[in-house]
Amino acid sequence: MSLNRSSAFRLLAAAGMAALAFAAQSAPQGDASPAAVAAEVLPPAYARWQSSMDAFAAADRDQAPQAGGVLFVGSSTIRLWPDLREDFRQLPVVINRGFGGSTMADCNYFVKSLVVQYRPRHVIVYAGDNDLAEGRSPAQVLESFRSFVTAVRTALPDTRISYISIKPSPLRSALLPQVREANALLAGYLQSVPQSDYIDIFTPMLTAAGEPRTDLYGPDRLHMNGAGYDLWQAVITHHLGASGNGAATLQAARGGQPPAAVAAPVQPGGLMQVSAGR
Repeated sequence: MSLNRSSAFRLLAAAGMAALAFAAQSAPQGDASPAAVAAEVLPPAYARWQSSMDAFAAADRDQAPQAGGVLFVGSSTIRLWPDLREDFRQLPVVINRGFGGSTMADCNYFVKSLVVQYRPRHVIVYAGDNDLAEGRSPAQVLESFRSFVTAVRTALPDTRISYISIKPSPLRSALLPQVREANALLAGYLQSVPQSDYIDIFTPMLTAAGEPRTDLYGPDRLHMNGAGYDLWQAVITHHLGASGNGAATLQAARGGQPPAAVAAPVQPGGLMQVSAGR
């Protein structure tokens, strides 16, 4: 009898180990559903941003965006853009998938639900600022973005990808060396990626002395004010008009008229407004 009991215990132990191994293999690798795994073992990225992803899903159920649009994704700089659709009203479909406080690593983790499912013709990314603030290295920001690009390109080979450089905020002036290094790495990487662009907003957001322009930021010295978003609108609109993909979209939206030009800056950040101010 004792031998049978021992055999039974061994069988139960083996079954338990097999179940644990299966659970580990079944853990979500990104874009997992809430039912995929118990809440206490959810990956940190999913647990942190579950409410944001649920809100996007609810908005899609109410009105799903059309495919073939221009999708902005990234951190609070994108999420808090008050007039994003109005500022780029010349584009037929503008999708805002910014979620405040997010990192490039988070955007990569949720790339399927944030980007791929919408099948955009153009993805414009702003992330990396918070990665550096949380202690990640410029090389880690690049690796997260590289993985993001690979995922988008695998699913959507014809989609254009643009990266907006990490901005120089007064609150995070101590991180300027890391910001410069990350921007240089990302710009260099994109030179080897077809159908991609690096949008430099870092340079026009500096003073002549190379310091962050405080006039572009709100009281917290981290998030932009209206003047900051006006500058971004001008730079990005100029970029859309200069790139082949964006130029075709803008010209079609304007009834065949070429995109408006942006004057060369007189001083850092001195770009002409392309459309009516807010």
